[in-house]
Amino acid sequence: MPGHSGSPDRGRLLIQCQDRPGIVSAVSTFLTEAGANIITLDQHATEDAGGAFFQRTEFHLPGLGAARDELERSFASEVAEPFDIEFRLTEAARPKRVAIMVSKTDHCVLDLLWRNRRGELHMSVVMVISNHPDLADEVRPFGVPFFHVPATRDDRDTAEERQLEMLRGNVDLVVLARYMQIITPDFLTAVGCPLINIHHSFLPAFIGAAPYRKAKERGVKLVGATAHYVTEALDEGPIIEQDVVRVDHRHSTADVVRLGADVERAVLSRAVRWQLEDRIVRHGNSTIVF
Repeated sequence: MPGHSGSPDRGRLLIQCQDRPGIVSAVSTFLTEAGANIITLDQHATEDAGGAFFQRTEFHLPGLGAARDELERSFASEVAEPFDIEFRLTEAARPKRVAIMVSKTDHCVLDLLWRNRRGELHMSVVMVISNHPDLADEVRPFGVPFFHVPATRDDRDTAEERQLEMLRGNVDLVVLARYMQIITPDFLTAVGCPLINIHHSFLPAFIGAAPYRKAKERGVKLVGATAHYVTEALDEGPIIEQDVVRVDHRHSTADVVRLGADVERAVLSRAVRWQLEDRIVRHGNSTIVF
C-alpha cells in the first residue's frame, strides 16, 4: 500500500452505497470531466448483485486545493445524490490533525511520534493527553504539547470535559496509545472524530491486569494485538488490523511482554497509517481496508 501521502494536487475519494450498475462509470466520468487523472481505483462489493459497494479512488487534479470545495459540491449533486452515495473527498497533501491519549506505557506513543518524525506517518500531532504525568519528559523532545489531565473512575466526567475542550473541533483523529481509562458514550458522541484503540488479542481471555503473565502461565503459543475503532461496546468496535507472533516454553514472561509490545506497535502504526491515507470504510461492525 504505497502512500504518496504528501503529493500535491492528489485527491482521494472514498465512497460506499448500495451496489447497482453504473457507479464506477459515473465516478470515473465525473472525475475525467473535472480534469482529473485517475491513479488508483480499488473497489469491493459484498455480493455479486444487490450488496454493499465500496470504492477508493486516488486522482491527480491540478489546482485541487482551490477546486476542492466546488468539486465536492458538484460530486454531491451529480453523482452522490442520484446513487445515494456516502462519500469522503480529501487532499492527500493535507496532513490530518491527530491527538494521542496515553497513560503510563510508552511504547506505542513513542513509536507513533518517531514514525511521524521520520515521515512514515503523514500527520500533524497536535497534542498528547495523559492521565499521568510520567511520560512528559519522553514526549517533550518531539516538540508535541503534553497535557496532564488526571482521570480516575471517580472524576471521569470532569476529566472528559477538560479533554473535550482541547479536542473538539481541533483534531481529525484520536489515537488511544495504551490509554487505560474507559471512554464513555457521551465522550464518543461529543468528540466529533474517530478514535482508534490498541490492545492485546487475548480478549476475552486473560482480562484485567497482567494479561501477558496470565497468558505465559497458561502456555499460550501466539501473542497478538488488535487495533480497532472505539465504540460504546468496550473493545468490540470494528477491527482495523491484527497480527500475531509465535511464543513457546523458552520465552519468559518478560519476553512475552516485549514481543507483545512489538506487535502492538506494528499493528497500531499500520491502522493509523491506513486511517491517515483514507483506506478504511466502516461497514457495520467490520471494516473494508483498501
